[in-house]
Amino acid sequence: MHIDTIIFDLDGTLLDTLDDLTAAVGYALTAFGYAPIAKSRVRDFVGNGVPKLIERAVCFATTGRADVDGENDVDKSLVSACLAICTEYYGKHSRDLTAPYAGISDMLRAVKDSGLKSAIVTNKYHEAARELKDIFFPTVDIIIGAQEGIRPKPAPDGVYKALELLNSDVSRAVYMGDGETDMKTAHTCGMPVVAVTWGFRDKKVLSAFDPDLIIDKPSQLLDALRGIGLMP
Repeated sequence: MHIDTIIFDLDGTLLDTLDDLTAAVGYALTAFGYAPIAKSRVRDFVGNGVPKLIERAVCFATTGRADVDGENDVDKSLVSACLAICTEYYGKHSRDLTAPYAGISDMLRAVKDSGLKSAIVTNKYHEAARELKDIFFPTVDIIIGAQEGIRPKPAPDGVYKALELLNSDVSRAVYMGDGETDMKTAHTCGMPVVAVTWGFRDKKVLSAFDPDLIIDKPSQLLDALRGIGLMP
């Protein structure tokens, strides 16, 4: 069956948000006397929402450990305080350096012109995500961000909600993302998944999650979908 809907991740897939996220994390850490962490570290720590990003950043700042599975050993009160400061700062500065990746706007216009419906599903806070969508991606039909009653990815809640609003379902949709959380989300939903290499993870990492497609440029998306029979 041909698809009628594409679900997109946001950070690392459509938007290059890494500089603004790094600035927000650094601002929160320095408020408590810790040194900012490098952008390369923030890149490793993103993918599961800002609360998890802050847990991992605080773990690294206080212990020097970059193991993203060990962040639960940190002081929860420090994590909570850093998260509040980071969230407030990011809310005011989320567009300072953020911009779509090259070719994204053209790709989204092509998706619209092809008659496909589209949605963004992200672990970013819903209001911040909605504002970014309205500014950068007006052709995308809807966005579902982190909010009460919707578990964060890789739980399928956001994808299911988006498909419900678009009057589609997983049998007629494909997911596109840049990281392991996206691959797991698509697999949980039983959807084909397109991995992109211009975001926060490289091709080696993405290949380990067995995506249906890996593309290196946004302009390759529609032809790649046609190549595996998902579009006429």
